[in-house]
Amino acid sequence: MADDDGAGDAPGIDPDTLGMWWRDHTPDVDLPLVFSRIEGGLSNLTYDVWDRQGRRWVLRRPPLHGVIQSAHDMGREHRIMAALADSGVPVPPVVGHEPDPSVTGAEFYVMDFVAGPIYRSAAQVEAETDPDLRSTVSTSLVDTLVALHDVDPDPVGLGDLGRREDYCGRQLRRWRRQWEQVETRPLPAFGEVHCRLTAAIPAQQGAGIVHGDYRLDNIIFTPDGDVAAVVDWELCTLGDPLADLGILCVYWADPDDDFRALPQAATHLPGFATRTELIEQYAQRSDRDLADIEFYLALAYWRLAAILEGVYARFSSGAYGDDAMPDLASFPGRVERLVEAALAATARSGR
Repeated sequence: MADDDGAGDAPGIDPDTLGMWWRDHTPDVDLPLVFSRIEGGLSNLTYDVWDRQGRRWVLRRPPLHGVIQSAHDMGREHRIMAALADSGVPVPPVVGHEPDPSVTGAEFYVMDFVAGPIYRSAAQVEAETDPDLRSTVSTSLVDTLVALHDVDPDPVGLGDLGRREDYCGRQLRRWRRQWEQVETRPLPAFGEVHCRLTAAIPAQQGAGIVHGDYRLDNIIFTPDGDVAAVVDWELCTLGDPLADLGILCVYWADPDDDFRALPQAATHLPGFATRTELIEQYAQRSDRDLADIEFYLALAYWRLAAILEGVYARFSSGAYGDDAMPDLASFPGRVERLVEAALAATARSGR
């Protein structure tokens, strides 16, 4: 638990002013609150919060500094989860959003704590699951993704969340710009992948809600392996749903992979579906043509390279507090491997 002042291991938290905010938004809160940083995310800062009665919430705010314009939009995340509350896509119930940075140094939002495991590492998965549960987790992941892509944005109030057309083109332009803002050294292959993908964008098959970072450790599960809540909506927008499938597959680790986009990925363990089986399951449950899936894999590898370059630059500058990531030195090499994987996928796509 955190120290007596309430902030403990929670940089970027003012427990006194946040206590007053909580009292206004949750009248039966029993102050003082205790805050503790939740590890795992590489973009926004996430905190576990509880009061003296043991009630729990989760608070999200941007990094301490180094915030990129258009990223880390707390109001957007809050709005998306509030809109999806009755859509059939499981999300955490939201408590409120605060745009005023004077409360704790940046805008933030608060959601209810959803109990259940988040599978972050192979060691955890081996200890807490068996092959049958892993199979259920795989199926539930894909079924929930298909359900999200079936949501009509207009009736739930997200019709103006973003432009619907040219999603892949917009992604290519956006992450190229962000790479230019954060790059720590020249990497010509990143630009080569950008050129190849820009010249080979498939026709978009409709428009839906795109999560933008859909992967195993952005899901809270029930003990039975079903999806209890999808979290981390900061990259969500409208556009090409197949981009989400590409992201899920890029983060997924097969047993024979010689490189894993997520080093701690657990999905190579027995019981999990393979990457190919995920794609087949999505194809069976949706009416989308997956003939161009290699393009979406290449886009996901390339985009992840840009994201990790930004994370590396911000961690190196201290934007997440005084503690450095233990594996920070590995990031430049991981970025380069991701770009190489993107190049290989563009070659396989034949476009």
